Amino acid sequence: MKVAVIGANHAGTAAINTILDNYPGTEVHVFDQNSNISFLGCGMALWIGHQISGPQGLFYSSAEKLGEKGAKIHLKTRVTKVDYANKTIHAEGEDGTVYEEAYDKLILATGSAPIFPKIPGMDLENVQAVKLYQHAEEVVKKLENPEIKHVTVVGAGYIGVELAEAFVRNGRATRLIDCADTCLSGYYDADFCNKMAENLSEHGVELCFGRQVTAVEGEQGKVSRVVTSNGTFDTDMVVFAIGFKPNTELCADHLELMRGAYLVDRTQKTSDPDIYAVGDCATVFNNAKGKEDYIALATNAVRSGVLAAHNVCGTHLESPGVQGSNGISIWGLNLLSTGLTEQKAKAEGMDVLTTEFTDWQKAGFIESGNTKTTVRIVYDAKTRVIVGAQLMSDYDVSMGLHMFSLAIQEKLTIDKLKLLDLFFLPHFNQPYNYITMAALSAK
Repeated sequence: MKVAVIGANHAGTAAINTILDNYPGTEVHVFDQNSNISFLGCGMALWIGHQISGPQGLFYSSAEKLGEKGAKIHLKTRVTKVDYANKTIHAEGEDGTVYEEAYDKLILATGSAPIFPKIPGMDLENVQAVKLYQHAEEVVKKLENPEIKHVTVVGAGYIGVELAEAFVRNGRATRLIDCADTCLSGYYDADFCNKMAENLSEHGVELCFGRQVTAVEGEQGKVSRVVTSNGTFDTDMVVFAIGFKPNTELCADHLELMRGAYLVDRTQKTSDPDIYAVGDCATVFNNAKGKEDYIALATNAVRSGVLAAHNVCGTHLESPGVQGSNGISIWGLNLLSTGLTEQKAKAEGMDVLTTEFTDWQKAGFIESGNTKTTVRIVYDAKTRVIVGAQLMSDYDVSMGLHMFSLAIQEKLTIDKLKLLDLFFLPHFNQPYNYITMAALSAK
């Protein structure tokens, strides 16, 4: 059997490795218009902020590694057309080489593309995107210029907040602009968001919330100002981090879409039985909502790539769904979230309640290394099923989020959580820990 894979970042790489490791004899042909694969974009801010020495560790695979396993890799090669009737891919390399490759099954792993607003000044020098390795490399090189003293980040989601920290760590005065009235509002309820906003402000980030960027201005081809709905601000670099959209232009005329992404079933199959879609270009089943959704995360991408690979090769596997688990750590403040916030649940028309508890992480007699932790649990008012959770602490409580993710997937009720067997040792937690206490405090 011959499998063609279009796109070779996280989802594509996972699919390729799974096929080659488990189904010997399968031909795998890979096309990607980028010059590299498997770049961990989540590490860009660490590189820019000098928290790691360089980008080398941000790649976990390569064309050479996949080629050694038997894949035929074509980088810097753009797929121009898919002939569905004849099951053939048409592609063109950067060097002009033309390819016509037949397939038995096709896996689309075309990812997502950064959203750029259609406003004046976007073509000015030092107006930046942040998505690919090349974007990060360009920013790092430009910051070698001491004339870039001030950076404006547009978009206060995860990437924008991480970049704001990175630019401050890089020694630049930094401004963060968003049309929302706080940061991270897509992931957390207001009290968590506001705590992170305070953290950013305390570390020198200028916060400009409730403002829409309407233009970028400059002189001699370089950016010098950003214009908003409430004020104009001087700056030397503008970085847009306002989100991503599914990259589905290639097959949008043939496959069924939802919110711009390829609509897939639990096996990653699209509306064409010979085509599967994975990663940021495809939908996921959101267990908290109980329906299809679009959640662009590297973790979702890897799992979907593994699923598609097995199903393409004849092993039936279905996704258990996702919760959209995520986290962020900024100057030591750790925020984690899974499932739905109270605000998002209510926007979905759900009748939910919340319970929240704050306490010391470890036993009170632990005199050093002890910090406060807050947990907030969102649950259905009628069924009592947990649909979301958020954690906040200076302590690394990230492992606790996995339990809440599983709780949502398995439809655990808030009442069952009250008597869950959680171990106690003063080095780690309290006998009456904040998770148990939050559950016991539920209405």
